[in-house]
Amino acid sequence: MSPSVNERAKTFVQVLRRVLALAAPYFRSEEKWRARLMFAAIVALNLAYVYALVLFNQWYGRFYDGLQNKDAVVFWREVRVFCVLAFFNIALQVLKFYVTQLLQLRWRAWITRNYLGRWMANRTFYELELARYAKSDNATPDNPDQRIQEDMQLFTAATMTLSMGLLNAVVTLISFVGILWGLSGTTALPIGGTTYEIAGSMVWLALVYCVVGTVITHYIGRPLIGLNFRQQRFEADFRHHLVRVREYSEAIALDRGETVERGQLDLRFGAVLRNYLALIKQQKNLVTFTAFFGQAAVIFPFVVAAPRFFSGAIQLGQLMQISSAFGKVQDALSWFVDNYDNVASWRATADRLTSFDDAIRAHAEKTNAFERSDAEVLRTDGLSLSLPGGSKPLLANAALSAAAGDSVLVQGPSGSGKSTLFRAFAGIWPFGSGKVQVPADAMFLPQRPYVPNGPLRQALAYPEDAAKYTDAELRQALADALLPDLAARLDDSDAWSQKLSGGEQQRLAIARVLLKKPRWIFADEISSALDGPAEHTLYQRLSEMVRSRNGAMVSIAHRAAVGEFHTQRWTLVPEAEGAAARYRVEVAPGGGAAA
Repeated sequence: MSPSVNERAKTFVQVLRRVLALAAPYFRSEEKWRARLMFAAIVALNLAYVYALVLFNQWYGRFYDGLQNKDAVVFWREVRVFCVLAFFNIALQVLKFYVTQLLQLRWRAWITRNYLGRWMANRTFYELELARYAKSDNATPDNPDQRIQEDMQLFTAATMTLSMGLLNAVVTLISFVGILWGLSGTTALPIGGTTYEIAGSMVWLALVYCVVGTVITHYIGRPLIGLNFRQQRFEADFRHHLVRVREYSEAIALDRGETVERGQLDLRFGAVLRNYLALIKQQKNLVTFTAFFGQAAVIFPFVVAAPRFFSGAIQLGQLMQISSAFGKVQDALSWFVDNYDNVASWRATADRLTSFDDAIRAHAEKTNAFERSDAEVLRTDGLSLSLPGGSKPLLANAALSAAAGDSVLVQGPSGSGKSTLFRAFAGIWPFGSGKVQVPADAMFLPQRPYVPNGPLRQALAYPEDAAKYTDAELRQALADALLPDLAARLDDSDAWSQKLSGGEQQRLAIARVLLKKPRWIFADEISSALDGPAEHTLYQRLSEMVRSRNGAMVSIAHRAAVGEFHTQRWTLVPEAEGAAARYRVEVAPGGGAAA
């Protein structure tokens, strides 16, 4: 069942409000006066451009009358007038282009920085990715990288182009309707033996012509909105998988996974092509109609006004004025017809950005279920942890504690929630509840560390500035982490996540800890890619460091050899059927700290 007029009107109002919610913040920001001034300048330039068109319309009348009358004086005078008008028009267009592009650039810069700040704040970027995998959360936006990099550029550019185009259309319509009305004269229309005098007949014909064209265009082009939305998503999915193949190139090559990955790329590119083909077919129908509509508009005013010209009621100059004025009125009334494809693409972009904005806003307004605070000890009270979309919690009402001088080894079956507990201690896991107290001077080491591209010294000091440390300190940290060969490469820039092996990346992460010397260390399988002797040496150095600083270490590890560096053992044990959670934590003495 097709939506009613009222429903469509409500939808239009909702879309308009959402678009204004995206656009308005920039014009209320710290740059508001510059933005408003530039916008006002663009409006003024557009009005001046329309005024130039009115002057050209008047010029048509004088010029063609001069030609018809074979008046050389008038002809050459109007040629000089044309040169002045043309120069004025060119200057307006160049200035309008420059100011418009400058405003688009500043707007894009502001809105991109704004969304980057909100996306990166309070781990929103991380939690939105987690939410995408929650079965109950299908509204979480995909590909935030595309929305920030591409959609914001498209939105700002299209909003400026379409809004100024609409303004031009409205002002042009107001300016030329009066001209066309005056040139149309009165047309006699005989109906049933009675002749009716219709004033401004060309205006009414232009209105009917464009209303019919607009309605037909809307029904032909309406599917383009959904097709454009899906096209952007399919393109982003394809690009995202290309990036993943590049990032995991070594693992894919070692697994001989080229065929599988090529199949996945073909699958995603196939979706791009299928949707694009549907988009082309729909655009073909729209272009067919709009081309016919535009071509018919060229000859239409001449056909209607020809009888008055041949009867001598009007001269050639007036005929050309009528053609020009009709064309301007028709162009203004046909703005929607001519820009339907652009409006559909802009609407799809706006929908993607508003859904992204809604997700960020919802995350910002969400109340954190955890009560997390800094303390001198590690302590949990009533800690419950769940997986995204999981119906039964991993842990329920867990009470754990560790003090300075302790060293805790967390063990349990794969999938029991060890890494989830690690993330809860770090304060980045959003699915759960309870109280968590964690010492402030702590570092968290994931199993797969992040190694940024660029100078090695920056990768080592990440996320701090390497200038905070001396070269001697940086080299000593690398040597202590069993990476002496890298000590001479501090200033080398490279894609270190691609150049370093898994074990070297883990040792680089340990080098960061040895460089920064925190009191507390939380480590999640940080030696899984290391050999036994390297693992023993590095754990011994980490243990000595935290003991010397009266701190503690909490490790997740499967290898039994790690146990000798820990005095406590927290084991996640499966609960019986019908229990409140899937696992419980059993606390027991560990293997004892190494001497």
